[in-house]
Amino acid sequence: MATQMNIEQARLTYALRLGDNALVLGQRLIELVTHQPELEEELANANISLDYIGQARMYYSCAGELEGKGRTEDDFALLRDSGEYQNLLLLELPNGHFGDTIVRQVLFDSFYILQLEALLGCDDAGLAEIAARAIKEVRYHLRHVSLWLIRLGDGTQESHARVSQSLLDLWRYTGEMFSGDAVDDCLRDACNGPDLARIQVEWRSNVNAVLAEATLAMPEDEWMIGGGRQGVHTEHMGFLLAEMQHVQRACPGASW
Repeated sequence: MATQMNIEQARLTYALRLGDNALVLGQRLIELVTHQPELEEELANANISLDYIGQARMYYSCAGELEGKGRTEDDFALLRDSGEYQNLLLLELPNGHFGDTIVRQVLFDSFYILQLEALLGCDDAGLAEIAARAIKEVRYHLRHVSLWLIRLGDGTQESHARVSQSLLDLWRYTGEMFSGDAVDDCLRDACNGPDLARIQVEWRSNVNAVLAEATLAMPEDEWMIGGGRQGVHTEHMGFLLAEMQHVQRACPGASW
């Protein structure tokens, strides 16, 4: 319940979660530079990655203002340990093949766009302002990756089989998007924030529509893997952070 959590702490945690999602996904996508199947997709992937990193900067700046302890974007992005990050596990998984990347993007962006739409009407002015800027980018991201999923799913026998397996492998990570806690309850009740139960219904409908056009079947719900939003991560997170944070930790205090 909203009364059981300090609203300022809830706003700070929510901003950090959004920032962590954007940063980790942006880092994963930038790893794919020079690995895309065609030049046009190479450019699109780089731009999408930069969009997410730009969004992370806005969320971290918002978090710094809410916290009031002088921490900057770099402090949040590059000077925290694994257990302090609260991103979804889905986003920290290794990229895998191209189909894995596309399926991950469709599953997450279909959720993220609904989350941003809900934040547009949020009473937290800072989050609402960021949502208004980010949603334009995410609409393009979702349209782009949805077209790719349709192309792959309704393509060759091999491409269909590969993205079908990607969907099965990644589906178990989707439940975490909707497993709300006291932070979500507080932001929803006190700030008119996103209602995860309502978002889940619309998400399933939207994802199912894309899958149907891609001639793919929505997997049966199973035991869902979670923990990232509470700072409990996969073994992949440590390697991701080691790569991302190396320069900042090797040259502490450097300005860019």
